Amino acid sequence: MAYDVIFIGTGPGGYVGAIKAAQLGLKTAVVEKRETYGGTCLNIGCIPSKALLHASEMFAEAEHSFDALGIEGVKPKLNLAKMMAHKDATVASNVGGVAFLFKKNKIDAFRGTGRIVAPGKVAVTGEDGKVTEVEGANIVIATGSDVAGIPGVKVDIDEKVIVSSTGGIALDKVPANLVVVGGGVIGLELGSVWARLGSKVTVVEYLDTILGGMDAEISKQFQRMLAKQGIDFKLGAKVTAVEKGKKGATVTFEPVKGGAAETLAADVVLIATGRRPYTDSLGLEEVGVELERGKVKTDAHYQTNVKGIYAIGDVIAGPMLAHKAEDEGIAVAEILAGQRGHVNYDAIPSVVYTSPEVASVGKTEEELKKAGIDYKVGKFPFTANGRARAMLHTEGLVKILADKATDRVLGAHIVGFGAGEMIHELTVLMEFGGSSEDLARTTHAHPTMSEAVREAALAAFFKPIHI
Repeated sequence: MAYDVIFIGTGPGGYVGAIKAAQLGLKTAVVEKRETYGGTCLNIGCIPSKALLHASEMFAEAEHSFDALGIEGVKPKLNLAKMMAHKDATVASNVGGVAFLFKKNKIDAFRGTGRIVAPGKVAVTGEDGKVTEVEGANIVIATGSDVAGIPGVKVDIDEKVIVSSTGGIALDKVPANLVVVGGGVIGLELGSVWARLGSKVTVVEYLDTILGGMDAEISKQFQRMLAKQGIDFKLGAKVTAVEKGKKGATVTFEPVKGGAAETLAADVVLIATGRRPYTDSLGLEEVGVELERGKVKTDAHYQTNVKGIYAIGDVIAGPMLAHKAEDEGIAVAEILAGQRGHVNYDAIPSVVYTSPEVASVGKTEEELKKAGIDYKVGKFPFTANGRARAMLHTEGLVKILADKATDRVLGAHIVGFGAGEMIHELTVLMEFGGSSEDLARTTHAHPTMSEAVREAALAAFFKPIHI
């Protein structure tokens, strides 16, 4: 049976793209090697980690904040198995929802590992070794990414003692000492989960700052907040060895700028050094699909150099974000249906779901300086926000960057409680080319945390009212 489009992979890009394609009238098929749909994000990434982040935050609130609110006599007891069951139930609900949507939209699914054997042909190898050939006018590679490992260092990840994010969301007991290799989003999110549940967490990071390309001011403030929560940082540190012992493991590292090596012992070591595009076993070289720095090279319409073969999500250029992949899935489906699908890469928000959260959209100060763009800054701290005081969530600030000549907002950065929700009004503002004055003159409900966003806009446009 020939299809209009075949999506290889059913992560956020693949399943959203497939559903959109079917809704636009294209005969659609998907190829998935997992038992369940949703890819890394729904099964072992975004969704389960957020379930644990929320549960551990509630545990920490009960342990440390209830007394100040007049709620006495509450001493929480951790039932880790029950917390993990909540995580698993959340995953099951989400992947089941995707299966329902596939059935509702009459999308055919082929189980097994997909390999492109020719333009318009995908061979699907099932677990039993049986090969099914699926034909379609177009093929969309949406296979996502995999754990990258540590460059130049051989690491035996057993998902028990030395773990990736997969094992990091499935530990059966709280490690007394956890060493996290990598100070990016995954390492800080999972590190904060286990720190709240009782682990002594140390983060070893190659760079001099955490969160890589994050706005430097926000990164420094955020690191201080995590340090107050008990997380230690070894920055500018190059890991040279990760070794499993009879009990636990050790991590050896040395200063990037030179100096004596240091070794840390841990019950569990979490390897969180980023992800790499998953292009293994796809047969791309055989069919002539061009790669660039490990990623699939595409044009402005997501098509590779081979006609009829497209790619989206983590396997192509751009940030490895689930919502970026979703938008690309929608865009490529629209393009295949003869419409003008596109994605505005200047207005894609990113969120670190720690406590407090960190959210960002658009340019950082460092990027604007490098580009030679004159800009102005508006900032407002949550310490001056009435709702934040009432909820005991006064850490952090809102920072807005606007073009000095036109006042158009070029970037926004928030660290604070609920930052991941508040960033969206700034994303919408930027999508429509709005200015800081536009936002400053927009009425916000009082009292809300979002008033701090308006005050930061006021600070960029003129000056804040409440400080």
